[in-house]
Amino acid sequence: MLKLYNTYSRTKEEFKPLSDVVRIYSCGPTVYNVAHIGNMRAYIMMDILRKTLKYDGYKLKHVMNITDVGHLTSDADEGEDKMLKSAREKNMSVYDIAKMYTDKFMEDLKRLNIETPEIIAKATDHIKDMEEYVKEIVKNGYGYETSKGVYYDTSKDKTYGELSKINVEGNKAGARIEVDSEKKNPLDFALWIKAPENHIMKWDSMWGKCYPGWHIECSAMGRKYLGEEFDIHTGGVDHVQIHHENEIAQSRGATGKLPAKIWMHSEFLLIDSGKMSKSLGNVYTIDDLINKGINPLAYRYFSFTSHYRNKLNFTWEAIEAANASLIKAKKLYKEHLLVDDKMDESVLNEERKKFEEAINDDLNMPLALSVMWEVLKGKKSKDNIKLLDDMDKILSLELSNEIISNDENISVPEEVTNLLDKRKEARASKDFKLSDEIRDKLLEMGYKVIDSKDGQKIEKV
Repeated sequence: MLKLYNTYSRTKEEFKPLSDVVRIYSCGPTVYNVAHIGNMRAYIMMDILRKTLKYDGYKLKHVMNITDVGHLTSDADEGEDKMLKSAREKNMSVYDIAKMYTDKFMEDLKRLNIETPEIIAKATDHIKDMEEYVKEIVKNGYGYETSKGVYYDTSKDKTYGELSKINVEGNKAGARIEVDSEKKNPLDFALWIKAPENHIMKWDSMWGKCYPGWHIECSAMGRKYLGEEFDIHTGGVDHVQIHHENEIAQSRGATGKLPAKIWMHSEFLLIDSGKMSKSLGNVYTIDDLINKGINPLAYRYFSFTSHYRNKLNFTWEAIEAANASLIKAKKLYKEHLLVDDKMDESVLNEERKKFEEAINDDLNMPLALSVMWEVLKGKKSKDNIKLLDDMDKILSLELSNEIISNDENISVPEEVTNLLDKRKEARASKDFKLSDEIRDKLLEMGYKVIDSKDGQKIEKV
């Protein structure tokens, strides 16, 4: 029985899907820059949720948005559009910026073995859907126009603040454009923004040349693909107070309904016990890990060492330890393959039960990881392989990967992994010329390949 913590109710609830297909919406990236490892923590949580639901036998319809317009430099209604700012700084078009960083984000998902949701929805492909959504809000009496845009009237919404439990009376404006004297209430936020003459990203609408507010895209696309009510909404904890609060308000205004039954949020990643900050030079990306010889899956492993609802403290010592643990886990897996001793079926069933109870208890990955280690360190037997492989459907650490290092401290970058996979295929098809070319290429990269009866091994030169 799957139980998930619902931020909306502040309780752990038994999951009961609304239909035979579980419908999920996940807040995706604003593609103005490379996503950092703190951002990626939310997507690892999203991935574990997906894989746990599939493990439990559910079918999924999952939407993730790509924000390529409307997210200002403040998560509230202030500052410049992040996309325009990035385009200006890099002297590129907004659309080239969006494509470049969308492609990079998708690459990082792959590096972390994060499944891509069934539907990827770009904001700029859904402008008319958003406009229609705003029209409905206005028609229902929850929106009003000013000289700067169309605002949501929070005074009409008696449930506003229900997700974040904010002090509505004492909280400052959640607006996304500079404070507008025409606003009726300080908490009112922009649904639709009237574009200045020199604004690049703008579209014709009934209110003139405009562009959408950040929050409206998720409401409009969520309804388009999942309906007015769906099962789960995921994101980072930083979305609770403004973005998701405003999503709920918009949905109330347009449909009178709470869009998602369960709201799930991953906690912050700390860096050396503090916040990530460009001024401190501690905003790290997956590329930064690879450049230091860290396997990206070591970051996935590291994220499992703390529950997704708890803060996680990143240090280079901790990620290096996670990298070493991942290498050790792969070696222990290999040892089980080499032993023919039989395992007691009741022992296997007990370990499987413990693992399943862990993942179904609000995605308790620290406990699930400990069960994996119990099996890896226990009696060696090929009989454990099926169990470990089933665990790895969730963990996605590539335990069965044949790349084995003779040096505990060696990690293998994804580029090397890919080349070794191609070399394995070449040897299997007896294309020894290509096999040798890949071997030489790896040697140039600083890795020596050794062929043995157990498969390919690799050493740093």
